[in-house]
Amino acid sequence: MVPAEGRAQASTAAREPQALDGDNTDANGDSAGAGSPPFAFDNSYARLPVKFYERLAPTPVPAPSLIALNDALAEDLGLDPHALRGPSGIAVLAGNAVPEGAEPLAMAYAGHQFGNFVPQLGDGRAILLGEVIASSGARYDLQWKGSGPTPFSRMGDGRAALGPVLREYIVSEAMAALEIPTTRALAAVASGARVMREGPLPGGVLVRVASSHMRVGTFQYFAARRDDEAVRTLADYVIERHDPGLAQAHDVGPERYAALLEAVVTRQAHLVARWLGVGFIHGVMNTDNMSIAGETIDFGPCAFMDAFDPAQVFSSIDQQGRYAYANQPPIAQWNLACLAQTLLPLLAAEREAGVERAQAIIDGFWPTFEAAWLKVMRAKLGLSVPREGDMALIQRLLDTMAKAQADFTLTFAGLTRAAQEGEREGESDEIALADARLAQSEAYRAWAQTWRARIDEEGEAGRDARPGLMRAANPVVIARNHQVEAAIDAAYEGDFARFRALTEALRNPFTPPADVTLMAPPAPHEIVHETFCGT
Repeated sequence: MVPAEGRAQASTAAREPQALDGDNTDANGDSAGAGSPPFAFDNSYARLPVKFYERLAPTPVPAPSLIALNDALAEDLGLDPHALRGPSGIAVLAGNAVPEGAEPLAMAYAGHQFGNFVPQLGDGRAILLGEVIASSGARYDLQWKGSGPTPFSRMGDGRAALGPVLREYIVSEAMAALEIPTTRALAAVASGARVMREGPLPGGVLVRVASSHMRVGTFQYFAARRDDEAVRTLADYVIERHDPGLAQAHDVGPERYAALLEAVVTRQAHLVARWLGVGFIHGVMNTDNMSIAGETIDFGPCAFMDAFDPAQVFSSIDQQGRYAYANQPPIAQWNLACLAQTLLPLLAAEREAGVERAQAIIDGFWPTFEAAWLKVMRAKLGLSVPREGDMALIQRLLDTMAKAQADFTLTFAGLTRAAQEGEREGESDEIALADARLAQSEAYRAWAQTWRARIDEEGEAGRDARPGLMRAANPVVIARNHQVEAAIDAAYEGDFARFRALTEALRNPFTPPADVTLMAPPAPHEIVHETFCGT
Protein backbone atom coordinates (compact mmCIF):
# COMPACT_ATOMS: atom_id res chain seq x y z
CA MET A 1 0.00 0.00 0.00
CA VAL A 2 1.61 3.23 -1.02
CA PRO A 3 -0.69 6.10 0.01
CA ALA A 4 -0.16 7.62 3.41
CA GLU A 5 -2.81 7.52 6.09
CA GLY A 6 -4.27 10.43 4.25
CA ARG A 7 -5.01 13.08 6.79
CA ALA A 8 -3.51 16.09 5.04
CA GLN A 9 -5.77 18.38 7.02
CA ALA A 10 -4.29 17.25 10.32
CA SER A 11 -1.96 19.86 11.71
CA THR A 12 1.64 18.82 12.07
CA ALA A 13 1.54 20.72 15.34
CA ALA A 14 -1.29 18.50 16.70
CA ARG A 15 -1.03 17.96 20.42
CA GLU A 16 0.10 14.59 21.70
CA PRO A 17 -2.89 12.58 22.94
CA GLN A 18 -3.55 12.41 26.66
CA ALA A 19 -4.80 9.30 28.43
CA LEU A 20 -8.53 8.82 27.99
CA ASP A 21 -9.17 5.60 29.82
CA GLY A 22 -7.04 4.99 32.86
CA ASP A 23 -3.59 5.67 34.26
CA ASN A 24 -1.16 7.78 32.23
CA THR A 25 1.78 6.77 34.39
CA ASP A 26 5.03 6.34 32.48
CA ALA A 27 5.11 2.77 31.26
CA ASN A 28 8.47 2.90 29.51
CA GLY A 29 11.30 0.64 30.46
CA ASP A 30 9.61 -2.31 32.14
CA SER A 31 11.76 -5.40 31.96
CA ALA A 32 10.30 -8.40 30.20
CA GLY A 33 7.55 -9.84 32.37
CA ALA A 34 8.53 -7.87 35.48
CA GLY A 35 5.34 -7.10 37.40
CA SER A 36 3.20 -7.44 34.28
CA PRO A 37 -0.40 -8.72 34.49
CA PRO A 38 -0.73 -12.50 34.17
CA PHE A 39 -1.62 -13.99 30.79
CA ALA A 40 -2.45 -17.69 30.45
CA PHE A 41 -0.65 -18.27 27.17
CA ASP A 42 -0.79 -21.46 25.11
CA ASN A 43 1.04 -20.59 21.89
CA SER A 44 0.25 -23.27 19.35
CA TYR A 45 1.36 -21.31 16.27
CA ALA A 46 4.79 -20.80 17.81
CA ARG A 47 5.13 -24.59 17.92
CA LEU A 48 4.97 -24.80 14.12
CA PRO A 49 8.27 -24.99 12.19
CA VAL A 50 10.31 -21.78 12.26
CA LYS A 51 9.75 -21.13 8.55
CA PHE A 52 6.21 -20.05 9.43
CA TYR A 53 7.37 -16.92 11.27
CA GLU A 54 10.22 -14.77 12.55
CA ARG A 55 10.68 -14.49 16.29
CA LEU A 56 11.30 -10.97 17.57
CA ALA A 57 10.22 -8.60 20.31
CA PRO A 58 8.35 -5.37 19.61
CA THR A 59 10.21 -2.08 19.51
CA PRO A 60 9.42 -0.01 22.64
CA VAL A 61 7.69 3.36 22.32
CA PRO A 62 8.82 6.42 24.30
CA ALA A 63 5.75 7.49 26.29
CA PRO A 64 2.76 5.16 26.07
CA SER A 65 -0.63 6.21 27.42
CA LEU A 66 -3.84 4.24 27.38
CA ILE A 67 -6.57 5.61 25.12
CA ALA A 68 -9.14 2.82 25.44
CA LEU A 69 -9.43 -0.61 27.00
CA ASN A 70 -12.19 -3.06 26.11
CA ASP A 71 -13.07 -4.27 29.61
CA ALA A 72 -15.70 -6.83 28.60
CA LEU A 73 -13.40 -8.42 26.02
CA ALA A 74 -10.51 -8.47 28.50
CA GLU A 75 -12.64 -10.32 31.01
CA ASP A 76 -13.79 -12.82 28.37
CA LEU A 77 -10.12 -13.51 27.67
CA GLY A 78 -9.40 -14.11 31.35
CA LEU A 79 -7.49 -10.84 31.72
CA ASP A 80 -7.77 -8.33 34.56
CA PRO A 81 -8.83 -4.89 33.23
CA HIS A 82 -7.67 -3.15 36.39
CA ALA A 83 -4.18 -4.63 36.07
CA LEU A 84 -4.04 -3.72 32.38
CA ARG A 85 -4.71 -0.07 33.26
CA GLY A 86 -1.73 0.08 35.59
CA PRO A 87 1.78 1.04 34.48
CA SER A 88 2.87 -2.56 33.91
CA GLY A 89 -0.32 -3.32 32.00
CA ILE A 90 0.11 -0.29 29.75
CA ALA A 91 3.71 -1.35 29.13
CA VAL A 92 2.44 -4.71 27.83
CA LEU A 93 -0.30 -3.14 25.71
CA ALA A 94 2.21 -0.73 24.16
CA GLY A 95 4.75 -3.45 23.43
CA ASN A 96 7.26 -2.10 25.94
CA ALA A 97 7.16 -5.25 28.06
CA VAL A 98 6.70 -8.87 27.08
CA PRO A 99 4.74 -10.80 29.73
CA GLU A 100 5.75 -14.23 30.94
CA GLY A 101 4.64 -16.99 28.60
CA ALA A 102 4.46 -14.81 25.49
CA GLU A 103 6.38 -15.88 22.39
CA PRO A 104 6.24 -12.83 20.12
CA LEU A 105 6.60 -13.43 16.40
CA ALA A 106 5.84 -11.96 12.99
CA MET A 107 3.90 -14.29 10.69
CA ALA A 108 4.98 -15.06 7.14
CA TYR A 109 2.47 -14.81 4.30
CA ALA A 110 2.18 -13.79 0.67
CA GLY A 111 -0.81 -12.45 -1.26
CA HIS A 112 -2.47 -11.10 -4.35
CA GLN A 113 -2.69 -7.32 -4.01
CA PHE A 114 -5.23 -5.92 -6.48
CA GLY A 115 -4.74 -9.08 -8.54
CA ASN A 116 -0.93 -8.94 -8.58
CA PHE A 117 0.88 -11.70 -6.70
CA VAL A 118 3.54 -10.71 -4.16
CA PRO A 119 5.39 -13.82 -2.93
CA GLN A 120 6.45 -12.31 0.41
CA LEU A 121 4.45 -9.88 2.51
CA GLY A 122 4.14 -10.97 6.15
CA ASP A 123 3.52 -8.97 9.31
CA GLY A 124 5.31 -5.76 8.47
CA ARG A 125 3.96 -3.75 11.39
CA ALA A 126 2.37 -6.39 13.59
CA ILE A 127 3.67 -8.91 16.11
CA LEU A 128 1.72 -11.86 17.48
CA LEU A 129 2.15 -11.80 21.24
CA GLY A 130 0.67 -15.24 21.83
CA GLU A 131 -2.58 -17.14 22.26
CA VAL A 132 -4.98 -17.24 25.20
CA ILE A 133 -8.00 -19.41 25.96
CA ALA A 134 -11.21 -17.46 26.62
CA SER A 135 -13.80 -18.34 29.24
CA SER A 136 -15.79 -19.96 26.42
CA GLY A 137 -12.92 -22.35 25.77
CA ALA A 138 -12.14 -20.72 22.41
CA ARG A 139 -8.54 -19.91 21.46
CA TYR A 140 -7.63 -16.33 20.47
CA ASP A 141 -4.56 -14.57 19.14
CA LEU A 142 -3.31 -11.38 20.80
CA GLN A 143 -1.48 -9.20 18.31
CA TRP A 144 0.18 -5.80 18.50
CA LYS A 145 -0.26 -3.52 15.46
CA GLY A 146 2.14 -0.61 15.09
CA SER A 147 4.76 -2.37 17.17
CA GLY A 148 7.81 -1.58 15.08
CA PRO A 149 9.69 -3.03 12.10
CA THR A 150 9.94 -6.73 11.40
CA PRO A 151 11.85 -8.73 8.77
CA PHE A 152 8.70 -8.38 6.62
CA SER A 153 8.46 -4.58 6.80
CA ARG A 154 9.80 -4.00 3.27
CA MET A 155 11.54 -0.75 4.26
CA GLY A 156 8.49 0.43 6.24
CA ASP A 157 8.72 1.86 9.74
CA GLY A 158 6.48 -0.79 11.29
CA ARG A 159 4.52 1.88 13.12
CA ALA A 160 0.90 3.05 12.96
CA ALA A 161 -0.47 6.55 13.01
CA LEU A 162 -3.11 7.16 15.63
CA GLY A 163 -5.87 7.53 13.02
CA PRO A 164 -5.75 3.96 11.66
CA VAL A 165 -5.56 2.62 15.22
CA LEU A 166 -8.74 4.45 16.22
CA ARG A 167 -10.47 3.58 12.95
CA GLU A 168 -9.86 -0.13 13.47
CA TYR A 169 -10.94 0.09 17.11
CA ILE A 170 -14.19 1.85 16.15
CA VAL A 171 -15.13 -0.22 13.11
CA SER A 172 -14.10 -3.66 14.36
CA GLU A 173 -16.05 -3.18 17.58
CA ALA A 174 -19.01 -1.87 15.56
CA MET A 175 -18.91 -5.06 13.48
CA ALA A 176 -18.79 -7.18 16.64
CA ALA A 177 -21.87 -5.42 18.00
CA LEU A 178 -23.63 -6.14 14.69
CA GLU A 179 -22.73 -9.81 15.32
CA ILE A 180 -20.68 -10.00 12.13
CA PRO A 181 -17.58 -12.23 12.48
CA THR A 182 -14.62 -9.93 13.02
CA THR A 183 -11.33 -9.39 14.71
CA ARG A 184 -11.71 -7.36 17.90
CA ALA A 185 -9.93 -4.46 19.56
CA LEU A 186 -8.66 -5.07 23.09
CA ALA A 187 -6.87 -1.75 23.53
CA ALA A 188 -5.65 1.40 21.82
CA VAL A 189 -2.49 3.07 23.10
CA ALA A 190 -0.89 6.38 22.16
CA SER A 191 2.82 5.83 21.65
CA GLY A 192 4.13 9.28 22.54
CA ALA A 193 6.06 9.27 19.25
CA ARG A 194 5.36 10.68 15.81
CA VAL A 195 5.27 8.72 12.59
CA MET A 196 5.91 10.13 9.15
CA ARG A 197 3.18 9.73 6.56
CA GLU A 198 2.36 12.75 4.42
CA GLY A 199 3.60 14.66 7.46
CA PRO A 200 4.39 13.91 11.10
CA LEU A 201 1.42 12.37 12.93
CA PRO A 202 0.91 11.07 16.48
CA GLY A 203 1.55 7.33 16.66
CA GLY A 204 -0.41 4.54 18.28
CA VAL A 205 -0.53 0.82 18.94
CA LEU A 206 -3.62 -1.38 18.61
CA VAL A 207 -3.94 -4.66 20.48
CA ARG A 208 -6.01 -6.90 18.23
CA VAL A 209 -7.80 -10.12 19.10
CA ALA A 210 -8.62 -12.75 16.45
CA SER A 211 -9.66 -16.38 16.26
CA SER A 212 -6.44 -16.62 14.29
CA HIS A 213 -4.40 -14.51 11.87
CA MET A 214 -4.00 -17.19 9.19
CA ARG A 215 -4.94 -15.94 5.75
CA VAL A 216 -5.31 -17.20 2.21
CA GLY A 217 -1.93 -15.55 1.74
CA THR A 218 -0.40 -17.79 4.43
CA PHE A 219 -1.09 -20.81 2.22
CA GLN A 220 0.12 -18.89 -0.83
CA TYR A 221 3.45 -18.15 0.84
CA PHE A 222 4.37 -21.84 0.98
CA ALA A 223 2.69 -22.84 -2.27
CA ALA A 224 4.78 -20.21 -4.08
CA ARG A 225 7.88 -21.94 -2.70
CA ARG A 226 6.56 -25.35 -3.80
CA ASP A 227 6.72 -26.44 -0.18
CA ASP A 228 3.91 -29.01 -0.19
CA GLU A 229 4.95 -30.27 3.23
CA ALA A 230 4.42 -26.81 4.75
CA VAL A 231 1.04 -26.45 3.01
CA ARG A 232 -0.03 -29.79 4.51
CA THR A 233 1.26 -28.79 7.94
CA LEU A 234 -0.64 -25.51 7.75
CA ALA A 235 -3.83 -27.23 6.57
CA ASP A 236 -3.63 -29.75 9.41
CA TYR A 237 -3.07 -26.91 11.87
CA VAL A 238 -6.09 -24.97 10.55
CA ILE A 239 -8.27 -28.07 10.83
CA GLU A 240 -7.13 -28.74 14.39
CA ARG A 241 -7.73 -25.12 15.40
CA HIS A 242 -10.86 -24.16 13.48
CA ASP A 243 -12.48 -27.36 12.20
CA PRO A 244 -11.60 -30.19 14.59
CA GLY A 245 -14.68 -32.10 13.49
CA LEU A 246 -13.06 -32.64 10.11
CA ALA A 247 -10.18 -34.49 11.72
CA GLN A 248 -12.65 -36.76 13.50
CA ALA A 249 -14.72 -37.34 10.36
CA HIS A 250 -11.90 -37.93 7.88
CA ASP A 251 -8.55 -39.67 7.94
CA VAL A 252 -5.59 -37.64 6.71
CA GLY A 253 -6.14 -37.55 2.98
CA PRO A 254 -7.94 -35.79 0.14
CA GLU A 255 -11.40 -35.88 1.77
CA ARG A 256 -10.18 -34.05 4.85
CA TYR A 257 -8.59 -31.24 2.82
CA ALA A 258 -11.56 -30.97 0.48
CA ALA A 259 -13.78 -30.60 3.54
CA LEU A 260 -11.46 -27.86 4.83
CA LEU A 261 -11.79 -25.93 1.58
CA GLU A 262 -15.57 -26.32 1.71
CA ALA A 263 -15.60 -25.00 5.29
CA VAL A 264 -13.58 -21.90 4.37
CA VAL A 265 -15.80 -21.28 1.32
CA THR A 266 -18.91 -21.47 3.51
CA ARG A 267 -17.48 -19.10 6.12
CA GLN A 268 -16.53 -16.51 3.54
CA ALA A 269 -19.86 -16.74 1.70
CA HIS A 270 -21.76 -16.07 4.92
CA LEU A 271 -19.37 -13.29 5.96
CA VAL A 272 -19.68 -11.32 2.71
CA ALA A 273 -23.46 -11.72 2.77
CA ARG A 274 -23.45 -10.12 6.22
CA TRP A 275 -21.25 -7.27 4.96
CA LEU A 276 -23.70 -6.47 2.19
CA GLY A 277 -26.56 -6.50 4.65
CA VAL A 278 -25.18 -3.49 6.53
CA GLY A 279 -23.71 -1.63 3.55
CA PHE A 280 -20.11 -2.41 4.51
CA ILE A 281 -17.26 -2.10 2.00
CA HIS A 282 -14.00 -3.71 3.08
CA GLY A 283 -12.00 -1.69 0.60
CA VAL A 284 -8.97 -3.92 0.15
CA MET A 285 -9.97 -7.57 -0.31
CA ASN A 286 -6.50 -8.81 -1.18
CA THR A 287 -5.84 -12.48 -0.48
CA ASP A 288 -3.57 -11.49 2.40
CA ASN A 289 -6.60 -9.77 3.95
CA MET A 290 -8.91 -12.81 3.80
CA SER A 291 -9.03 -14.72 7.07
CA ILE A 292 -9.19 -18.52 7.01
CA ALA A 293 -11.30 -18.23 10.18
CA GLY A 294 -13.98 -16.30 8.28
CA GLU A 295 -13.55 -13.08 10.25
CA THR A 296 -13.43 -9.52 8.95
CA ILE A 297 -9.79 -8.55 9.19
CA ASP A 298 -7.62 -5.51 8.37
CA PHE A 299 -9.75 -2.37 8.58
CA GLY A 300 -7.74 -0.04 6.37
CA PRO A 301 -9.77 1.93 3.83
CA CYS A 302 -13.05 0.29 4.92
CA ALA A 303 -16.32 2.22 5.03
CA PHE A 304 -20.08 1.97 5.48
CA MET A 305 -22.18 3.36 2.66
CA ASP A 306 -24.49 6.31 3.20
CA ALA A 307 -26.36 6.69 -0.13
CA PHE A 308 -26.83 3.27 -1.70
CA ASP A 309 -24.72 2.67 -4.79
CA PRO A 310 -23.69 -0.86 -5.82
CA ALA A 311 -20.59 0.58 -7.52
CA GLN A 312 -19.53 2.55 -4.44
CA VAL A 313 -15.78 2.68 -3.76
CA PHE A 314 -14.11 4.66 -0.98
CA SER A 315 -10.53 3.37 -0.95
CA SER A 316 -8.10 5.87 -2.44
CA ILE A 317 -5.97 3.01 -3.78
CA ASP A 318 -8.83 1.22 -5.57
CA GLN A 319 -8.72 3.25 -8.75
CA GLN A 320 -10.54 0.66 -10.90
CA GLY A 321 -13.30 -0.27 -8.47
CA ARG A 322 -12.05 -3.83 -8.02
CA TYR A 323 -13.35 -3.94 -4.46
CA ALA A 324 -16.59 -1.98 -4.92
CA TYR A 325 -19.61 -2.91 -2.79
CA ALA A 326 -21.23 -5.19 -5.41
CA ASN A 327 -17.90 -6.73 -6.44
CA GLN A 328 -17.23 -8.18 -3.01
CA PRO A 329 -18.93 -11.57 -3.59
CA PRO A 330 -17.12 -12.38 -6.87
CA ILE A 331 -13.83 -11.15 -5.42
CA ALA A 332 -14.32 -13.42 -2.43
CA GLN A 333 -14.84 -16.33 -4.81
CA TRP A 334 -11.71 -15.32 -6.75
CA ASN A 335 -9.69 -15.26 -3.53
CA LEU A 336 -11.03 -18.66 -2.57
CA ALA A 337 -9.95 -20.01 -5.96
CA CYS A 338 -6.44 -18.84 -5.06
CA LEU A 339 -6.69 -20.82 -1.83
CA ALA A 340 -7.94 -23.86 -3.73
CA GLN A 341 -4.93 -23.65 -6.02
CA THR A 342 -2.57 -23.95 -3.05
CA LEU A 343 -4.39 -27.08 -1.87
CA LEU A 344 -4.29 -28.95 -5.19
CA PRO A 345 -1.48 -31.32 -4.11
CA LEU A 346 -3.62 -32.32 -1.11
CA LEU A 347 -6.87 -32.84 -3.00
CA ALA A 348 -5.82 -35.66 -5.29
CA ALA A 349 -2.78 -37.64 -6.38
CA GLU A 350 -3.18 -36.39 -9.95
CA ARG A 351 -3.31 -32.67 -10.63
CA GLU A 352 -6.20 -32.94 -13.09
CA ALA A 353 -8.35 -34.72 -10.51
CA GLY A 354 -7.39 -32.13 -7.90
CA VAL A 355 -8.38 -29.28 -10.20
CA GLU A 356 -11.74 -30.91 -10.89
CA ARG A 357 -12.43 -31.37 -7.17
CA ALA A 358 -11.35 -27.84 -6.32
CA GLN A 359 -13.44 -26.33 -9.10
CA ALA A 360 -16.56 -28.11 -7.88
CA ILE A 361 -16.04 -26.71 -4.39
CA ILE A 362 -15.36 -23.17 -5.61
CA ASP A 363 -18.43 -23.34 -7.84
CA GLY A 364 -20.40 -23.98 -4.66
CA PHE A 365 -19.55 -20.52 -3.34
CA TRP A 366 -22.23 -18.70 -5.30
CA PRO A 367 -25.28 -20.76 -4.28
CA THR A 368 -24.04 -20.70 -0.68
CA PHE A 369 -23.58 -16.94 -0.80
CA GLU A 370 -26.93 -16.37 -2.50
CA ALA A 371 -28.76 -18.40 0.14
CA ALA A 372 -26.99 -16.51 2.94
CA TRP A 373 -27.67 -13.15 1.30
CA LEU A 374 -31.36 -13.98 0.82
CA LYS A 375 -31.60 -14.90 4.49
CA VAL A 376 -30.03 -11.59 5.49
CA MET A 377 -32.23 -9.52 3.18
CA ARG A 378 -35.45 -11.36 4.02
CA ALA A 379 -34.86 -10.55 7.67
CA LYS A 380 -34.30 -6.89 6.79
CA LEU A 381 -37.72 -6.86 5.09
CA GLY A 382 -39.44 -8.83 7.85
CA LEU A 383 -40.00 -11.93 5.72
CA SER A 384 -39.95 -15.00 7.93
CA VAL A 385 -41.32 -17.50 5.40
CA PRO A 386 -39.33 -17.81 2.12
CA ARG A 387 -41.24 -17.32 -1.12
CA GLU A 388 -40.11 -17.82 -4.70
CA GLY A 389 -40.43 -14.16 -5.68
CA ASP A 390 -38.38 -12.77 -2.80
CA MET A 391 -35.21 -12.26 -4.84
CA ALA A 392 -37.06 -10.07 -7.33
CA LEU A 393 -38.75 -8.12 -4.53
CA ILE A 394 -35.43 -7.40 -2.83
CA GLN A 395 -33.67 -6.46 -6.05
CA ARG A 396 -36.50 -4.12 -7.02
CA LEU A 397 -36.11 -2.26 -3.73
CA LEU A 398 -32.33 -2.01 -4.14
CA ASP A 399 -32.72 -0.69 -7.68
CA THR A 400 -35.17 1.92 -6.42
CA MET A 401 -32.82 2.91 -3.60
CA ALA A 402 -29.90 3.26 -6.01
CA LYS A 403 -31.90 5.44 -8.40
CA ALA A 404 -33.07 7.69 -5.55
CA GLN A 405 -29.63 7.67 -3.86
CA ALA A 406 -31.43 6.67 -0.69
CA ASP A 407 -29.52 6.21 2.53
CA PHE A 408 -28.96 2.47 3.03
CA THR A 409 -29.26 2.35 6.81
CA LEU A 410 -32.14 4.82 7.12
CA THR A 411 -34.18 3.05 4.46
CA PHE A 412 -34.28 -0.21 6.37
CA ALA A 413 -34.67 1.56 9.71
CA GLY A 414 -37.75 3.24 8.22
CA LEU A 415 -39.16 -0.07 7.06
CA THR A 416 -38.64 -1.42 10.58
CA ARG A 417 -40.65 1.49 12.00
CA ALA A 418 -43.43 0.75 9.53
CA ALA A 419 -43.54 -2.84 10.76
CA GLN A 420 -43.68 -1.67 14.38
CA GLU A 421 -46.33 0.99 13.89
CA GLY A 422 -49.03 -1.32 12.57
CA GLU A 423 -50.23 -3.41 9.70
CA ARG A 424 -53.01 -1.28 8.22
CA GLU A 425 -53.30 -1.57 4.47
CA GLY A 426 -51.37 1.15 2.70
CA GLU A 427 -49.47 2.26 5.80
CA SER A 428 -46.15 1.48 4.15
CA ASP A 429 -46.95 4.22 1.64
CA GLU A 430 -46.88 6.67 4.56
CA ILE A 431 -43.60 5.33 5.88
CA ALA A 432 -41.74 7.99 7.85
CA LEU A 433 -38.43 7.47 6.14
CA ALA A 434 -35.73 9.86 7.20
CA ASP A 435 -34.58 9.87 3.58
CA ALA A 436 -37.26 11.97 1.86
CA ARG A 437 -35.85 11.19 -1.58
CA LEU A 438 -37.07 7.63 -1.31
CA ALA A 439 -40.34 8.47 0.43
CA GLN A 440 -41.22 10.77 -2.49
CA SER A 441 -40.39 8.16 -5.11
CA GLU A 442 -43.26 6.79 -7.19
CA ALA A 443 -41.22 3.63 -7.72
CA TYR A 444 -40.86 3.21 -3.98
CA ARG A 445 -44.58 3.64 -3.36
CA ALA A 446 -45.36 1.01 -5.96
CA TRP A 447 -42.78 -1.31 -4.40
CA ALA A 448 -44.25 -0.69 -0.93
CA GLN A 449 -47.65 -1.93 -2.04
CA THR A 450 -46.06 -5.15 -3.30
CA TRP A 451 -44.11 -5.52 -0.05
CA ARG A 452 -47.28 -5.01 1.98
CA ALA A 453 -49.06 -7.71 0.00
CA ARG A 454 -46.07 -10.03 0.45
CA ILE A 455 -45.93 -9.68 4.23
CA ASP A 456 -49.71 -10.06 4.48
CA GLU A 457 -49.28 -13.54 2.99
CA GLU A 458 -47.51 -14.62 6.17
CA GLY A 459 -50.58 -14.06 8.32
CA GLU A 460 -50.68 -13.66 12.07
CA ALA A 461 -47.52 -15.68 12.78
CA GLY A 462 -45.48 -13.50 10.44
CA ARG A 463 -47.04 -10.34 11.86
CA ASP A 464 -46.04 -11.30 15.40
CA ALA A 465 -42.47 -12.18 14.43
CA ARG A 466 -41.84 -9.29 12.06
CA PRO A 467 -40.94 -6.38 14.41
CA GLY A 468 -38.36 -8.42 16.32
CA LEU A 469 -36.92 -9.92 13.15
CA MET A 470 -36.45 -6.52 11.55
CA ARG A 471 -35.13 -4.78 14.67
CA ALA A 472 -32.42 -7.44 14.93
CA ALA A 473 -31.49 -7.07 11.24
CA ASN A 474 -31.59 -3.30 10.74
CA PRO A 475 -29.22 -1.13 12.79
CA VAL A 476 -30.12 2.47 13.42
CA VAL A 477 -26.56 3.61 14.12
CA ILE A 478 -23.47 2.55 12.17
CA ALA A 479 -19.88 3.77 12.04
CA ARG A 480 -20.62 6.45 9.47
CA ASN A 481 -17.54 7.70 7.69
CA HIS A 482 -17.96 11.35 8.62
CA GLN A 483 -18.39 10.45 12.29
CA VAL A 484 -15.28 8.26 12.26
CA GLU A 485 -13.29 11.00 10.54
CA ALA A 486 -14.51 13.62 13.02
CA ALA A 487 -13.49 11.40 15.93
CA ILE A 488 -10.03 10.91 14.45
CA ASP A 489 -9.57 14.61 13.67
CA ALA A 490 -10.47 15.50 17.25
CA ALA A 491 -8.12 12.83 18.59
CA TYR A 492 -5.25 14.32 16.61
CA GLU A 493 -5.92 17.50 18.57
CA GLY A 494 -5.91 15.62 21.88
CA ASP A 495 -9.70 15.43 22.27
CA PHE A 496 -11.12 11.90 22.63
CA ALA A 497 -14.69 12.86 23.53
CA ARG A 498 -16.01 12.12 20.02
CA PHE A 499 -14.21 8.79 19.93
CA ARG A 500 -15.69 7.85 23.29
CA ALA A 501 -19.24 8.87 22.34
CA LEU A 502 -19.12 7.06 19.02
CA THR A 503 -17.74 3.80 20.40
CA GLU A 504 -20.34 3.88 23.17
CA ALA A 505 -23.22 4.38 20.70
CA LEU A 506 -21.95 1.60 18.43
CA ARG A 507 -22.09 -0.92 21.26
CA ASN A 508 -25.88 -0.90 20.83
CA PRO A 509 -26.41 -0.45 17.09
CA PHE A 510 -30.11 -1.37 17.16
CA THR A 511 -31.01 1.23 19.79
CA PRO A 512 -31.16 4.98 19.06
CA PRO A 513 -28.28 6.69 20.88
CA ALA A 514 -28.71 9.57 23.30
CA ASP A 515 -26.98 11.78 20.72
CA VAL A 516 -29.29 11.32 17.74
CA THR A 517 -26.87 13.17 15.47
CA LEU A 518 -24.81 9.97 15.42
CA MET A 519 -27.63 8.39 13.40
CA ALA A 520 -27.80 11.13 10.79
CA PRO A 521 -26.30 10.88 7.31
CA PRO A 522 -23.64 13.45 6.45
CA ALA A 523 -24.47 16.94 5.35
CA PRO A 524 -23.11 17.70 1.86
CA HIS A 525 -19.95 19.27 3.28
CA GLU A 526 -19.40 16.25 5.58
CA ILE A 527 -19.48 13.54 2.91
CA VAL A 528 -16.35 11.40 2.90
CA HIS A 529 -15.40 10.49 -0.65
CA GLU A 530 -12.10 8.68 0.04
CA THR A 531 -10.68 6.51 2.77
CA PHE A 532 -7.01 5.64 3.13
CA CYS A 533 -4.78 2.73 3.95
CA GLY A 534 -2.86 3.16 7.19
CA THR A 535 0.61 2.33 5.89
